[in-house]
Amino acid sequence: MKVDYETVKKRRDDMMTLIQKLGTISVHQLSQEFSISEITVRRDLQYWEDRGAIVSSYGGAKLVQQMVDNDDVSFTNNLYKHAIAKYAAGFVDNYDTIFINTSSTALLIIRYIRGKYCTIITNNAKAVDVEHDEKVQIILTGGELRYPKETMVGDFALNNITRVNAKKCFLGCSGISARYGISTAIMMESSTNEAMLAHTQGKRYIVCDHTKIGLRHDFMTSEISMVDTIITDIAADSNEVEELRASGREVILLKPLQAIPEI
Repeated sequence: MKVDYETVKKRRDDMMTLIQKLGTISVHQLSQEFSISEITVRRDLQYWEDRGAIVSSYGGAKLVQQMVDNDDVSFTNNLYKHAIAKYAAGFVDNYDTIFINTSSTALLIIRYIRGKYCTIITNNAKAVDVEHDEKVQIILTGGELRYPKETMVGDFALNNITRVNAKKCFLGCSGISARYGISTAIMMESSTNEAMLAHTQGKRYIVCDHTKIGLRHDFMTSEISMVDTIITDIAADSNEVEELRASGREVILLKPLQAIPEI
């Protein structure tokens, strides 16, 4: 049975209120509390993770920041993410082949590449729904499709990635720091991210909003030395930014867009 938008919105808002109160919570707890399946819980958690409010894993969720209200978080983090994606798209040149991973920020780059012939290799199945310039070719890696992120992982995806020598890559992450490198909350994504970095001949970019700076997650993608440039926003922790720069990485800090442009 299809659930109407208002019902879904209220459930997600109530779920966020509970997470704010507890700080951390398991998928099982949320399933019991709201009388919904664990698959539905993970979709709702993905909604909030895309907005930078939580960090989710297979087993549960952890609050990233306290929120004044839901509209404020959606507004601020989305404008940061769009600013990062728009800026990153400027590094794409004609006839580049680039890797983009399952990050929501990295995915946004596709819509900002304009007037350039390029090929995008991605393991994000959501890429097929992104509006893009007709000169941009999108190729999916294939592989085992994992929900709720619609990520393609496993041996099939890895095999196809290793057949590509990309000019550049733009990867998002769950956490990045000078000390602990690049990490993800999802085990099977670490190997695909690592393969993309290894098979990039040119510049390697990490694109992430400030909520990921300084964090360390369960599964390692690579040492910080594998990255050339980190594109983030002005709300990033200044001490963490200085440590990243001291490690030899270029760190670009962006202001949020004033509004999300119609493309």
